[in-house]
This record gives sequence, structure tokens and C-alpha cells, in this order.
Amino acid sequence: MNWFLQVLKKYAVFSGRARRKEYWMFSLFYILFAIVAMILDNMLGIAVEELNYGPIYGIFVFAMIIPSLAVLVRRLHDVGKSGWMVLVSFIPIAGAIWLFVLLVTDSTPGANRYGENPKEEDYILI
Repeated sequence: MNWFLQVLKKYAVFSGRARRKEYWMFSLFYILFAIVAMILDNMLGIAVEELNYGPIYGIFVFAMIIPSLAVLVRRLHDVGKSGWMVLVSFIPIAGAIWLFVLLVTDSTPGANRYGENPKEEDYILI
């Protein structure tokens, strides 16, 4: 949960680097909260029947667009790629696979042009 909150604190920060753990823990909690929002929409009877979600889910997704993109860009910075590599996802099938490979790749060791390695900073703090 702390990883999710850490991303929200950096709501629109597109500079710097994000560890794999930060990105994937944010993604996990994003999915869990989205499911909870859909359940709430259905329990309250405000979901659109054809879609199975309603305004609570819509507000949640809309509010999370910027932090989701920001952590994705920071994750790409961590592997030494430009944030513009997000656009590779528009290439059918191959683009999504390539982006997934980048997201699961380990950090570039040491500093890169986007900043210090966040893993090394965490080890120093311990």
C-alpha cells in the first residue's frame, strides 16, 4: 500500500526513476481498487448494465490517468529508455510485448541520464 501512496505523492512527476517494485505494486493496488469501484457501482445499482461499471469506477480511472502515466514513464527511465517509449504500445501485439519486456527488465545499474538508481538509494537508507 505504501508503494501506491508513494506514486500518488508524485502525482505528476515524470522525471526520475521508479523501481520495478514501485511500478508493479502500484499496478496491483490499482487493479484491486478498480475492482472494488466496480463492485461498489454494482452494489449501489448505479452501474451501466451493458458495461458493468458506473460513475465510481469512471472517477477512479480518470483520477489515476496522470499518476499511472507518470510511474510508467519513470519505470521506463529506470531501464534507460525515454518516456516516449510508451507510444510503442500502439504497435499491435509486438508493441505491447516489447513494453511488457521493458517493464519487467531490471534497473540500469548505477546512475543513468534520468538520475540515480532507486534500488541503491534504498540500500543506503537501510
